Amino acid sequence: MPKISEAEFPSGCKSLPEGFWSAVEVWVKKPHVVNKRLCGATETESRDVDSDDLRKLLDNNDDEEEELLQDVFQFLCSGDSPAHTHQKDKPWSSTVRTFIPKVNCYGAKQQKEVVLKDSDRQHVTFLPFEEDSAAGRVSLKKCNIYQLRLCSKGCEQWALELHVLTSDGWFSDGVAYPKLPWLSSDLLPKLVRWAAECKSSEFKSTLSLLPVEKYSLTYQRLKEKYKSMVKVWPEVTDPEKFVYEDVAIATYLLVLWAEERAAKSLTDPQSFVDLGCGNGLLVHILTNEGHPGRGIDVRRRRIWDMYGPRTELEEKAITPSESFLFPGTDWLIGNHSDELTPWIPVIAARSSYSCRFFVLPCCFFDFYGKYQRRQCRKSQYKEYIDFIAEVSQVCGFDTEEDCLRIPSTKRVCLVGKSRTYKQSDEAEIDQSRASYIQSRQTSTGAAVQRSGVRKSRDCCHGSAECDDTSGCAWGDGFRPRNGRETVRNCAALPRDVVDGVVLKVAEALLGMSEGTSSGDWNKGGCLSVREVAALLQQETLQLLKNECGGLQTLLKNNHQVFKVEGGTVRIRDWRDGTESRRRPAVPGALKTRLCWFHAHHPQGCPLQEQNCTFAHGPDDLRPSTRPLKKLKKI
Repeated sequence: MPKISEAEFPSGCKSLPEGFWSAVEVWVKKPHVVNKRLCGATETESRDVDSDDLRKLLDNNDDEEEELLQDVFQFLCSGDSPAHTHQKDKPWSSTVRTFIPKVNCYGAKQQKEVVLKDSDRQHVTFLPFEEDSAAGRVSLKKCNIYQLRLCSKGCEQWALELHVLTSDGWFSDGVAYPKLPWLSSDLLPKLVRWAAECKSSEFKSTLSLLPVEKYSLTYQRLKEKYKSMVKVWPEVTDPEKFVYEDVAIATYLLVLWAEERAAKSLTDPQSFVDLGCGNGLLVHILTNEGHPGRGIDVRRRRIWDMYGPRTELEEKAITPSESFLFPGTDWLIGNHSDELTPWIPVIAARSSYSCRFFVLPCCFFDFYGKYQRRQCRKSQYKEYIDFIAEVSQVCGFDTEEDCLRIPSTKRVCLVGKSRTYKQSDEAEIDQSRASYIQSRQTSTGAAVQRSGVRKSRDCCHGSAECDDTSGCAWGDGFRPRNGRETVRNCAALPRDVVDGVVLKVAEALLGMSEGTSSGDWNKGGCLSVREVAALLQQETLQLLKNECGGLQTLLKNNHQVFKVEGGTVRIRDWRDGTESRRRPAVPGALKTRLCWFHAHHPQGCPLQEQNCTFAHGPDDLRPSTRPLKKLKKI
């Protein structure tokens, strides 16, 4: 029963032993976080057990199995003795987990493990087994039994040890059963880090509202079906990210709706409207999978023409009002819907009593402008999710929260599937909605303006002047985004302004190196972004304030010259091999831009002409024959 490896915790780690069990929970419930070939695991049969219970579970009246059971019991009780003798009737906390692979490679068989937690000894043991349901037989996989032990080394020193029952014949299939060295090199360090940090997430675990196995099977089917979209993607956005993200969101909705149909004994597929549908791929997938629906967005995308007439997409600015209600629609979708996000529960609630919604918030918007933070104890993202949940609850929805598996940092969704009130109370609840929206307009100081789309009279929903809410323009003050996309990343600034700022900042940095000897290339000093701002004229600063990110964005755009990290600015030294994977240049490489250092640095470029990927003079330029493609988010 050898010890395979050990990983030490940082000295004086204060999160143990609680952190150890927190890390174990992640590995037991979410193995896909480490093992990327798994989609997850399901847990069943959680209970406290003793030796007799284990024997009943695993004993098959076989002499060989009896010998194995004795070895297992000895393995379970090995290691350092606890400070006190076991007083429990049931010394182990037991659960059975079933692995869910991303790609089903096991057929009808299921790979399972009995997980035994010993809180006295700080041990957790994993007993993989195979179950033959036809024969009613359970067989342990002796070769793959392993144990994690939290061991105290004294003087606030801890270590995490990996032990196996037998090191001979370890079986690995690369999916449910990884290689033994992988447990040491990948799993153990992650468990140590999780245990030391011991951070409880602000949000629920992923796919908490869905059966993970159904999600996995549906996702693999859709991914295979729509992966060709990556090759023909006509937009300037990253096709890998956007295609597979929308496939994952579509998977979530399809499984969610299938579960809803099963629970309510529905036969017809749910209808939907995607508000702020963007590239429209989510609408395209859901439509192709049999759900009637359409998408609306303020700006048409080039890819819309590729979907065909079956995918219904409409270019229109959406303004919260009676003109944008959907009484015959089952679900409203808000996928990164920006300024529409807080309005979607409102629109769903007022469309019909049976209308439901799914919203995936991204950018932080209130009803009438940017969302203003009010708490510092939560992250900004958590505070905003809680705000949208509050809107949903005020609108009368029984609101649920979940976390998607998508390649995005903003992946928490809110789902409103049912109401908390009777349909006969609709008028009273709608007055509460109106009062809440009005209070948000007052608190944010938003200016009320008339919209060209609406022609109804001025009205404050819920006031004495407007008892009939059916004709009210209850979105007055809302500003839909412009149909034309505005570039505000400093790329559209006049070239002479950018060049002037770069030269002025570089000269200031170079002038700080008084101690540089005559033979050394001057790397300059270091300034904070605030100190750099003080070098510029007020007119230039005002121009930069109109751009997203302002001065810092301009400096980062000129990464050939500057290195911007942690709010400080330095001259970039391209002789450092860690600066870029493109350095040094390979013979014949394209040189599409002039070298700033060759033209402006008092000592020229620190690299030889053949080693620099920027041109040392016009004669060294070797431009590409095809246009460069920029990636940007839509």
